[in-house]
Amino acid sequence: MTPTLGAARRIVVKIGSALLVDRATGALREDWLSGLAADVARLRAGGAQVILVSSGSIALGRGVLGLAAGELALEHSQAAAAVGQIRLARAYEAALQPHGIVTGQVLVTLEDSADRRRYLNSRATMETMLSLGVTPIVNENDTVATDEIRYGDNDRLAAQVAVTCGADVLVLLSDVDGFYSGNPALDPAARRFDVVERITPEIEAMAGEGISGVSKGGMRTKLMAARVATDAGCAMAITLGSTDRPLSALENGAPSTWFLPQTDPQAARKRWIAAMKPRGELVVDAGAEQALAQGKSLLPAGVTAVTGRFGRGDPVTIRGASGTHLGTGLARYTAEEAKAIRGRRSAEIEAILGYKGRAALIHRDDMAT
Repeated sequence: MTPTLGAARRIVVKIGSALLVDRATGALREDWLSGLAADVARLRAGGAQVILVSSGSIALGRGVLGLAAGELALEHSQAAAAVGQIRLARAYEAALQPHGIVTGQVLVTLEDSADRRRYLNSRATMETMLSLGVTPIVNENDTVATDEIRYGDNDRLAAQVAVTCGADVLVLLSDVDGFYSGNPALDPAARRFDVVERITPEIEAMAGEGISGVSKGGMRTKLMAARVATDAGCAMAITLGSTDRPLSALENGAPSTWFLPQTDPQAARKRWIAAMKPRGELVVDAGAEQALAQGKSLLPAGVTAVTGRFGRGDPVTIRGASGTHLGTGLARYTAEEAKAIRGRRSAEIEAILGYKGRAALIHRDDMAT
């Protein structure tokens, strides 16, 4: 069964530079952005949460700075990004505000997903933003990223964001209307796939490169994004982004390619956590054991003992008072902090640790039981 936007609970949409920025003038395509904003508002009205992963800061900044066309030196790219990020954030705010939507900018680098602590921070921040009704606008932090810590394209960044947030659907708004057996700009016989059930070596061999002079992501990077997303249980669509209301068009049957998820998002995350090697152990009382059985988070008040040496974000074993294995979870505190707050109410954490910490020692979303 082909996925649909209407059935999705959480949607990540990737927007490329070529869609946002006019190639000839370097100016923002405001009318197109207004149409996208209307689509986002409609999806939110239907109950979905939407995250936008947007390129465009460098393209906007280079136009303001009058930098020549072609490949930019790293320092020029970073300067252009610094100038463009302000304009990009302001443009999204102006487009979405009339719909009553609050926006927030999230700048990330590859290190933020490679490092477990940064990963958890990014995840917690975006989860909180979404719970407060904010639409996150995510972009690679090009002002500080060097080649060694770059994603290099926002297709893969969007896939990582989708995995981090447990999205149901990832939409790549592209300069082509789907995945083809060859480059349609060069091969008239190339055919578009409506659905890709699994990414096989044959599918990978068909990937070509993009034809846009502004965006960097070719079809090969889109396939890499599809593999990351679908392996984590997130469906992914590639569709033409240049139409006035691209998300509405996709929902109404516009040409596209859907990559089917290989598992459920939550199940994939639980398996990932369960496969980790624990670095410590928490023993909980009967009340906490009952709460965990009901799918609730583990609060410090329910912890009776802490052993091992672990940092924030490290996996720990959870055991009942009788020694029963209850699961594995990612700790939100270090071992020393967990020992200090065990058995105490969440309201006491600030007085004990000297800062306002998180209410749960292990959140239910970071637990495999």
